Amino acid sequence: MRLLLLAPLRAQTGNGTTARRIQDHLEAAGHACTLKDTLDCKASVTVSNLISSGNFDAALGIHLYKAGRFLQGSPVPFGIVFGGTDINEDSKCKKKAQVMGSVLDEARFAVSFSEAMKEKAATYWPHARNKIHVQPQGIVTNPSSSFNWKDWLRSAGISPDNSDLRLFLLICGLRRVKDPLYLVDTFAEWHHEEPNVHLIIIGPAVDPVLVEEANEKVKRADGVHLLPEIPQEDLHAVVKRSFAVVNSSVSEGMSAALLEAMDLNVPVLARDIPGNAAIITHEVTGFLYSTPQEFIRWSQKLTANPSLRREIVIRGKAYITKHHSWEEERNTYQSLVLSLQ
Repeated sequence: MRLLLLAPLRAQTGNGTTARRIQDHLEAAGHACTLKDTLDCKASVTVSNLISSGNFDAALGIHLYKAGRFLQGSPVPFGIVFGGTDINEDSKCKKKAQVMGSVLDEARFAVSFSEAMKEKAATYWPHARNKIHVQPQGIVTNPSSSFNWKDWLRSAGISPDNSDLRLFLLICGLRRVKDPLYLVDTFAEWHHEEPNVHLIIIGPAVDPVLVEEANEKVKRADGVHLLPEIPQEDLHAVVKRSFAVVNSSVSEGMSAALLEAMDLNVPVLARDIPGNAAIITHEVTGFLYSTPQEFIRWSQKLTANPSLRREIVIRGKAYITKHHSWEEERNTYQSLVLSLQ
């Protein structure tokens, strides 16, 4: 089949990463899969014309609102994949919720990353419950063996030669929903007490206003560093050498950064929100915190108890192996897309 895959494709963001992974799954089954960025779409008629002129047989959208609204009235059958902010945030807007309900009416199938997300969607659109399939993100990591992480640290003003160095890595696009500055003040206070701890915030500059605000705040926060995005394989190499990976979002669908850290045998500390709680069992596969002070407390506990850290890592890896199989995800999408024929 010739498939149109419509999604927000901003580099190094969750929806874009998911879209490219699904594209790989579908092309491996012999389908021709063309990616289209929702930012290039003005109205559903634009997508309908694209589908007709490109002789597409079917379409798949990622994000129930951002992509789904453009697939309404599609001349070919389509499926939809929930994005996270669509269910957690856009659904609170009556107008958007009505649009998303209509999209679900037309879609042949929908995919949710978790049971919790499916159940939340079903409270808004109960008629669509039976067409929602649960398929967690499939995870595969490939750390670069040639990345010079020591020079990278030096460029951030951090000495890699400190044997007691503890790096906390917050991986996110700089936008409000990720709340990247949530921990900055409290972490800086901790760094004054323990100079070997550092928080690195790394990711693409998405919101220019927030980027300016972040640069100003980090300048005044000792032990906190704001760095631009790097290629994924290099990022995975940095994750492997980190003490822990952090999430401070106010809303998440399913954080690939957390899952990849667990796959790389690195502990995770995440803000206690539904999307994070769906993949982390507190003090079993990671830690959930509700305040910056709680974050520091759990981080200190992780530092003081090496055996706990090892147990968290082992259980986190086991969770990824059991629930986030890349092969299972591939099989699911290759099977679902056949219903679009």
